[in-house]
Amino acid sequence: MALEAGYRYFDTASFYQTEAYVAEALRDSGIARNEVFLASKMWKDEMGYEQAKAAFQRTLERLETDYLDLYLIHWPRPHAGYADWKQLDVDTWRAMEELYQAGKIRAIGLSNFLPQHIENLLQHSRVTPIANQIEFHPGHTQEATVRYCQAHGIQVQAWSPMGRTRVLHDPLVQELAEAHGVSAAQICLRYAVQRQVIPLPKASSMERMKQNQDLFSFALSQEEMFRLDTMPPTGWSGQHPDL
Repeated sequence: MALEAGYRYFDTASFYQTEAYVAEALRDSGIARNEVFLASKMWKDEMGYEQAKAAFQRTLERLETDYLDLYLIHWPRPHAGYADWKQLDVDTWRAMEELYQAGKIRAIGLSNFLPQHIENLLQHSRVTPIANQIEFHPGHTQEATVRYCQAHGIQVQAWSPMGRTRVLHDPLVQELAEAHGVSAAQICLRYAVQRQVIPLPKASSMERMKQNQDLFSFALSQEEMFRLDTMPPTGWSGQHPDL
């Protein structure tokens, strides 16, 4: 359905257990591989130099492809109490750099990394991460991480850009949606775009898929952006890599 709606960027992960389904949909669609952008992520128990390379190979097999457009480390720590995470991240990143330089991955990046985690990598890396995928939506904008990434040329991507629908019922978001004649979801997605953040929305109906792509027929004013920037904390998933 997403392919039919015009989507060509697909974000998956080994943890989601959806890679094989993405491959099946693409195979059945007849759309050429080079017309689709595939991103996937290695899970916490797949980190480490050898483990990362093996995880990547399994992802290729499930996605029925011989390269990825983007591959990410899903979380910076296997668990909050993991003491030697700095070395683990460096070893994992070294494997990803080698896969990138071998042409197996077109771009490598991170997910849920905060400035302290990225700084550790940058001190020991040859390739700067191209992207960092974090929870980002009105009411939870992770300003320190966004500022750090943008200062270092790392593209921020937003998972849960609508706060898993919790933000859609916020009075301010509803007010702005009514003022612009769009959906609450479109307000959240347009907010991300105007913050130079790439939103990665999920939708299950054709109507919403098309609606989520219609972000350039309206714009939020500076005052509206400030109001969304300064919303009270709203919709946080409760997930934090160091807690």
